[in-house]
Amino acid sequence: MTDVWALVLAGGSGQRFGGRPKQFEPVGGIRMIDRTVAAARRTCSGVTVVLPPGRAWDGEAVDALAVGGDHQSESLRAGLATVPDEAAIVVVCDPAHPLAPDRLFLDVVDAVRRGAAGAVPVVPILEVVQRVEAGRVVATIPKHDLVLTQAPQAFDVAVLREVHVDRPRPVENSGLLVERGHRVDTVPGDPANLHVTTPDELAILDRIALPREGHPR
Repeated sequence: MTDVWALVLAGGSGQRFGGRPKQFEPVGGIRMIDRTVAAARRTCSGVTVVLPPGRAWDGEAVDALAVGGDHQSESLRAGLATVPDEAAIVVVCDPAHPLAPDRLFLDVVDAVRRGAAGAVPVVPILEVVQRVEAGRVVATIPKHDLVLTQAPQAFDVAVLREVHVDRPRPVENSGLLVERGHRVDTVPGDPANLHVTTPDELAILDRIALPREGHPR
């Protein structure tokens, strides 16, 4: 896939992880960022890693490096600046989803090739979802059309550049595309492709990764 470029967004400072960058923490003995870079290299023609300010890259060789900003949108734009003009699709990768299988990279790219401006992996919400105020349940949210969105996500490069021209600070890029009138398709996610925000979640991923990859527990 010579026209596909990956952006590994690893510029966060880890404020919600106790003040240290979680992307450099190991899962199953391998740093989360290294897992993501390896998957990106297997499935994309070029890889850019976006790092925190002052952090040197000491992992597997990549095609470009960029310095992140004070928000993920600034880190994305720093990475986009390194994507060559001939690239048609960009895959936005998050090391906080360290167990994303290669299939997800390929599936979101294929969805964009088939005409979507963006594509995201999703899994259904199976638990009851409720709204709580002051420690009390105030509403139960219907979940028949709700999903959890995962990474990696793929986008038409030209569209992603266009929606970031006015330097927005979106919570999520696929939502930004939809707000601007673009089509975003979904592909089936992976139940093990969990997101790491806290040390407790990191410990859960560690327990999943070790037996899954043939390591002794």
